[in-house]
Amino acid sequence: MGGFKTFALGPAALAAAVAGASPAGGQCRLCDKPTTAVSQSADSDGIELDIETSLDFGRLVLSGSGQGAAVIRADGSTAAEGALTEVSARAMVGTAVIRGTPGRAVRVELPRRIDLYSVSGGRITVDDVVSDLPSIPRLDSAGTLAFRFGGRVTVTGDSEGAYRGDMPITVEYQ
Repeated sequence: MGGFKTFALGPAALAAAVAGASPAGGQCRLCDKPTTAVSQSADSDGIELDIETSLDFGRLVLSGSGQGAAVIRADGSTAAEGALTEVSARAMVGTAVIRGTPGRAVRVELPRRIDLYSVSGGRITVDDVVSDLPSIPRLDSAGTLAFRFGGRVTVTGDSEGAYRGDMPITVEYQ
């Protein structure tokens, strides 16, 4: 009987959210009050992105020495593939809310891949990042648009540990 390995995959959506059309400048992670918003000029319409729930794969258990994958879909459903025994009940789909000018169309860019790192220097990747955004996202009459996002993480027997990472999300008016 093969051994079991446990992986704790923490929040992958500490979103470095960028709003507006200009590129975001670098930021000190040790500063007192970090911000992810781009400065807006006085004549531009503001837009905000708030991460309400981070994408979290929870605790994963790998049976044997093979490779396995955990999938969290944008609808919140999960699946285990390969040598992964199951996806933890604590796994959570990521949720975000965009706030801005009512009725405006927005462009939302999610990364295709996210690298997660452990304290010991290990690295694994979340790929197949998906969302439930409509093909042409538009803010409602209150100026908000909520969406959910998920992805797929692949682990092997030598990936043991707790992993965390940032998920850059870009939002701007069209």
